[in-house]
Amino acid sequence: MTDFLTTTRTFYDTIAEDYAERFQDELAARPLERAVLGVYAELVGAGGKVADLGCGPGRSTGLLAGLGLDMRGLDLSESMLAVARRENPGIRFEQGSMFDLPFADGSLDGVMCWYSSIHTPDAELPRLFTGFHRALAPGGHLLLAFQVGDVPRHYDRPWGHPVAIDFLRRRPEFMEGVLKEAGFTMLSRTVREPHEDLGESAPQAFLIARR
Repeated sequence: MTDFLTTTRTFYDTIAEDYAERFQDELAARPLERAVLGVYAELVGAGGKVADLGCGPGRSTGLLAGLGLDMRGLDLSESMLAVARRENPGIRFEQGSMFDLPFADGSLDGVMCWYSSIHTPDAELPRLFTGFHRALAPGGHLLLAFQVGDVPRHYDRPWGHPVAIDFLRRRPEFMEGVLKEAGFTMLSRTVREPHEDLGESAPQAFLIARR
């Protein structure tokens, strides 16, 4: 496992319960995010097989399952997956890496990467997105969410735990370019300004692409 994956897994294994409690109702305060997820569910279609990669505690996974999609969750962190399984007993969650997807070629109708590419270095994004493209069936849809910007945000000792990590911020144009090189066709770009009352300091981007 490369260093950034080890760092990511250790970070989220350490903070999982605190993170899950702090952000328990995060989607309730974000109507635009719920709208984007709803549009994505409609594009994939009822019953579509979707993998939520880097699913964390499974909040977005559960929302999409409630919208009629056949969801599976994948995450590096077993501690995060314990939360996801506890809160979504009807959904299959498994431990694994986005760089080694346990899905056959063309077996998925959708892939969601909801703020889970933010610890992947720029140089590794082509390999990541190529893997997403491989797992999607022709016409399948990818949803990608991330923070907009040029300078990473460093988190050190969250909730007093002795761990740290960088949240990488990127420009939508850059991410679209990498997606196109991996074989995707862009469908939509949504960017909203930060909600300062929710503690945000950067715009948020949501890209939908099709294989």
